[in-house]
Amino acid sequence: MKTIAIVAALAALPTLAIADGSPREDWGRAGILSSSNKGDLPEITLSSGMPLSEEPWVLTSGTYYEFEIVGDGSAELALQGAEFFRAIWIDEIVVNDLEIRPLGINSIEFDDAGTMEIGFVAIKPGEYFLRIPGSTGETQRIDITIQ
Repeated sequence: MKTIAIVAALAALPTLAIADGSPREDWGRAGILSSSNKGDLPEITLSSGMPLSEEPWVLTSGTYYEFEIVGDGSAELALQGAEFFRAIWIDEIVVNDLEIRPLGINSIEFDDAGTMEIGFVAIKPGEYFLRIPGSTGETQRIDITIQ
């Protein structure tokens, strides 16, 4: 009877494994959301006529990332990238210290100056982008690769 209880208790423990099947002990109690599995991305500035980013983003699937989007209020600007937003799991969006936990988003828009922070886990490998809707210039787009 003790053996059955021990086996049941061990089976109930969550185990995160890497490719070779060994547990991810370096992640700690929070698992995939641990600080050792976190990366910060460069800030995106939404400003009339200014580039969105200096370089493309290269992300690792299974890693938690955070980035800020800053709108300077120079124009009403949006940021779209439905394919990218479907390839990630959004943990939270923070606007004026208000935390939003969405099931998903298609785009965001800044009507006035402000800051938004997005925390997410990169999930689906592939090539994606975020861009200002209706724009065609390379500087109005961020290319994103999830490996």
